[in-house]
Amino acid sequence: MTPTSRAQAPSSAAPSTADARIRAGVGGWTFEPWRGSFFPPGLPHSRELEYASRQLSAIEVNGTYYGTLKPASFRKWHDETPDNFVFSLKASRYATNRRVLAEAGESIRRFTESGISELGGKLGPIVWQFMPGKVFEAGDFEAFLALLPKQVDGLALRHVVDVRHESFMSPDYLALARRYRVATVFTDADKFPSFADLTGDFAYARLMMSEAGLETGYEEGALYAWAERARQWAAGGAPGDLPTLEEAPAQGKPRDVFVYFINGAKERAPAAAMAFLKRLGFTPPAQG
Repeated sequence: MTPTSRAQAPSSAAPSTADARIRAGVGGWTFEPWRGSFFPPGLPHSRELEYASRQLSAIEVNGTYYGTLKPASFRKWHDETPDNFVFSLKASRYATNRRVLAEAGESIRRFTESGISELGGKLGPIVWQFMPGKVFEAGDFEAFLALLPKQVDGLALRHVVDVRHESFMSPDYLALARRYRVATVFTDADKFPSFADLTGDFAYARLMMSEAGLETGYEEGALYAWAERARQWAAGGAPGDLPTLEEAPAQGKPRDVFVYFINGAKERAPAAAMAFLKRLGFTPPAQG
């Protein structure tokens, strides 16, 4: 099924105050080209997270996709960041990069019990990212979703899947994700399927089209448009100009929103995220 795109563009008027439900940031905080552009000259590597977490309101962690971290690492992240900061964690690739997803139980358990609960209230959604070649097979995918735990150490978990094959652009997939209350990543990248149907109780966007030639990665009008879309999601609605498989439901309850400037010209990602947050009225907390 080809997604539909509703024509009207969102307002470009800047909101006067931040919506507390909207978090925005980048992928990780260790990237050499950010030194001297995002990070102040001479800032010790050991203080990069402290600094980044006071310019942004969230970070998506990619390192957890490649290897298991120790509880002490999550505890340290918690202690170095402001009270309202949030980490989204990309789950272990060993859980998602497999032929039979129903056999992922041990890998899922190893990840969720690795100490992520040390983040406490700063733990945002867990991102389960699938390879572009992973085809939607309803029975096997449902078996995987059924394995995702609802909590760990008494801490509620929120799950979002990043599906990258066009076979997921199906009403059957939408119904399945909604049944398990799992959100679906929306991406603006041409190389991956882009459909903005909401399947969980929060919205999650990975914006991957930043341009090196633009100081803020995205043009000013595009940043205003994304800010307005985020505000519509947060208010319980849905943007009218993003591609979907089905018509958006009636206005729902307010929801949390996560927006990450995550790829494309990565050197521009912090500037894009900060410009986006500025349009929401975000005021960075004081440096520790």
